[in-house]
Amino acid sequence: MVRKTTKTSVVDEKGSENINKEPDISSFVGEKPVAEEVKPFVEERPPLDPVGYTMAENNYPFERNIPDANLPTEYIEGVLDIANEGSGLLRPSFSSSNRDIYISSSQIRRFNLRVGDMVGGQARTPKENERFWGLLKVEKVNGIAVEELNERQDFDSMTAIYPDKRIELTTGSEPLTTRVIDLIAPIGFGQRGLIVSPPKAGKTWLLKDIIAGVGKNYPEHKTENPPSRKASEGQSSKQETDKISVHLMAVLIGERPEEVTDIKKVMNEVTGGLGEVAASNFDESPDAQTRVGELALERAKRMVENGANVVVVLDSITRMARAYNLALPTSGRTLSGGFDPVALFPAKKFFGAARKIENEGSLTIIGTCLVDTGSRMDDLIYEEFKGTGNMELHLDRKLADRRVFPSINITRSGTRQEELLYGKEALQKIYTLRRMLEMVSEDERTETLLERLKKAENNEEFLKNLAIG
Repeated sequence: MVRKTTKTSVVDEKGSENINKEPDISSFVGEKPVAEEVKPFVEERPPLDPVGYTMAENNYPFERNIPDANLPTEYIEGVLDIANEGSGLLRPSFSSSNRDIYISSSQIRRFNLRVGDMVGGQARTPKENERFWGLLKVEKVNGIAVEELNERQDFDSMTAIYPDKRIELTTGSEPLTTRVIDLIAPIGFGQRGLIVSPPKAGKTWLLKDIIAGVGKNYPEHKTENPPSRKASEGQSSKQETDKISVHLMAVLIGERPEEVTDIKKVMNEVTGGLGEVAASNFDESPDAQTRVGELALERAKRMVENGANVVVVLDSITRMARAYNLALPTSGRTLSGGFDPVALFPAKKFFGAARKIENEGSLTIIGTCLVDTGSRMDDLIYEEFKGTGNMELHLDRKLADRRVFPSINITRSGTRQEELLYGKEALQKIYTLRRMLEMVSEDERTETLLERLKKAENNEEFLKNLAIG
């Protein structure tokens, strides 16, 4: 059976019949085909990039096309942690939590984000089949609006110099801890300080006094939109005379939970909530402990790249090296106490990041190192780090047993290139003080110094009375 087809015939205005022509539908759309009517509106709309931004002529996002606009959103900030795949997570508390925010790889590339950047923006709550919040729009990077971001230097390419400006820890006649440190082992901006402490020698109290001294004397000034490093390069001479602002961080590795809470309370009280505490408890996995330390270090580096002065208190280098010893793959070599030499390098990288930048900015790290614990591994770690710092503060267990606090061993404590941190007159008085203390027996030097300090309101008055005799 043959199927017959019917041809369409259309009669034009002249009355002639045209075979095989498509019917004219222009009369239904106002003399123009539908495609031509819609085409101008399609071409006028700017293209959409893969992330969902509407792009302007200068190729910069000015409008957000949010597919999940009906979901509740919230402004959230977090420290960027980039995975191997290129995407990342914003961690509000340095460690993993249910408040982590997913950020796509395209957003990371668009704004040239680095690990440790503090990124803020609108995020939506997770859907039924999602684990994390989703970042819808990047609004700020390290406190700077994305529209004002400039090129920034890489931390490793910045020139390091000796610390030449002292961090004054003294806040009055009390506590005596900070007054002794200012006299015996001064800390400068960019110092790499090592606190060597046996167990139960007052290490935690010492760290809290240092945090309180820095926070009170150099309060951080939070601005709505701080200038980037490039915008503030010409203001270095003005900042020499202005009060220096310091960002405080405490990095606690393998710490007891109650001590983490104690440090957080001190940090919030001193800094008004602007200081940061990156902590991991001793019951967490070695990978989690090491990742918290790495993320905190990258956060400090990003701030220094923008010209900030950052002071990091690390407790402790020993536990950090122990965590790396368990987390890293074995190299097949073993040192004394079962320690793998590969585990030393990440911990040294953290401690070695402390430096004073030539033009502007500094990263000061005060780390603690445990000794006399009965572990050969701890003694090995101390021996490896003994010559890496440019300031050492030794605590004495014998003084602590006699309840002499701060239990600082004056003879073994000191700072390299301390002449850069004191004036000529003050330096000569410090030398005189050390020579006078050498005349006293070693067991009584710290007690003698503390008794004399209690009779003076501040260190200036103490040194003045010392010169008189």
